[in-house]
Amino acid sequence: MRAVVYRRPFEVAVEEVPDPRIEQPNDVIVRITSTCICGADLHLYEGRAGAEPGTVVGHENLGIVEEVGAGVTALEQGDRVVMPFTVACGFCRNCRAGSSGSCLTGAPAGRPGSPSPYGGVAPAACAGGQAEYLRVPYADVNCLLLPDGTDHESDYVLLSDVFPAGYHGCRLAGLSPGGSVAVYGAGPVGLMAAYCALLCGASGVFVVDGRPERLAMARDIGAVAVDPSAGDPAQQIRDLTGGEGTDTGVDAVGFPVPLETGGGEEPVAVLDQLVRTVRPTGGLGVPGPCVRRGPDGLVPDAGPGTLLVTIGTLVDKGLRLGTGRAHARRYDRQLRDLITEGRARPGFVVSHELPLDEAPAAYRMVDQRVDGFTKVVLRPDAA
Repeated sequence: MRAVVYRRPFEVAVEEVPDPRIEQPNDVIVRITSTCICGADLHLYEGRAGAEPGTVVGHENLGIVEEVGAGVTALEQGDRVVMPFTVACGFCRNCRAGSSGSCLTGAPAGRPGSPSPYGGVAPAACAGGQAEYLRVPYADVNCLLLPDGTDHESDYVLLSDVFPAGYHGCRLAGLSPGGSVAVYGAGPVGLMAAYCALLCGASGVFVVDGRPERLAMARDIGAVAVDPSAGDPAQQIRDLTGGEGTDTGVDAVGFPVPLETGGGEEPVAVLDQLVRTVRPTGGLGVPGPCVRRGPDGLVPDAGPGTLLVTIGTLVDKGLRLGTGRAHARRYDRQLRDLITEGRARPGFVVSHELPLDEAPAAYRMVDQRVDGFTKVVLRPDAA
């Protein structure tokens, strides 16, 4: 089959690789119809993740079940399904508690509760889904059934990661109906966090980003756009909230933060801004990744994942800090039903739908943050 594989830093290629096969009775094989390029894929693309050449990438996947293992009970050939981005077993202590993003069975040694996504680099990681076919283990747990047909394809595929991740950020922060939230970062996860906050009845949603096209998208969904070039964003938001700041804040940028100049990275910028933006006793949600590797110019403390945040102010203000990967399976059915019933259209973030063969060029565009490339969906079955 054709698949997108990592070759070396800043290079992926579409190559022929062996077809996946049923390896365990609880596996299924899915023919991929939609698969997204995620911001987290750029960590692998840039050489930060330690991937081996030949790794098949991609963890945001939707398709049709083609082959079913003998132990699978909830799925049939022909079912349309979307796969949450991390593989969960469904039976470990965390999965049973609803914390599938911290599945203990799939966690690599040394990082308990942090399972690798499809296309990850752990020894037991599954091949990615930017390919014509994907093997899905523990398939009864890891496949979410969708309505038959092709409707809302670009909405449903976002259930694999960014839609539940944005919602998770709001939940981590403790956002309640009528509350206010500041979202730092207007990439796909940040826009999803802002969108979910509005779906949940937030009274005020402020989105901070330095790129005009992203701020325009935030305005389009009803959020207040905050441009850092116009002044300190924390002060701007305090001025817009009567001096109080917001009830909650979401870091949708991740750690560390690339500098706009391209000359390195800043490990603490967003969290420090959030600490100053959120009112005393408010909550912070940090669903973004922590990247421990980096290119030249990375500040030394970021290498081992050390964060020199102003903890004194955080403690003095009595702020709560919630972190962790999205527990997509905790939310995906409700979010799916919002799409099905016409209450949510997260696909507004999708800017391009391209054939799989255009993946190398698309990766370059997304990595270079070319205007207009917000979220790319690859179609393996497109000409």
